[in-house]
Amino acid sequence: MTQRKAIQTNKAPKAIGPYSQALLAGNTLYISGQLGIDPVAGKLVEGGTVEQAKQALKNIMAILMDQNMSMHNVVQVQVFLADIADFAAVNEVYKTFFSEPYPARAAIQAAALPAGASVEILATAIKD
Repeated sequence: MTQRKAIQTNKAPKAIGPYSQALLAGNTLYISGQLGIDPVAGKLVEGGTVEQAKQALKNIMAILMDQNMSMHNVVQVQVFLADIADFAAVNEVYKTFFSEPYPARAAIQAAALPAGASVEILATAIKD
């Protein structure tokens, strides 16, 4: 049976529901959807979708770093947008956090996101 370990770091926002920030199962890290919440302030960053996307990806990086991983370990990303019209702007941010070969990815428009966010990003990473 695969060992499962809940991951929690103070460098990323605390879960706002009954879930783990991330779950390590074997050598796979499943990172829960991250909003553009500043972990210190505990609220969404200002500046709209672009700034929220940057912060969400910084939160993902913090969780990865807690497990001695980096964005290079990420194999899949899912991006949820309140408005699909923000797709191109989020892609510009995304390219600054990842390099080729890019992770597999899906991006969809969601009817609504938690905390009034305009973007939520989740990731799956493999530990070398």
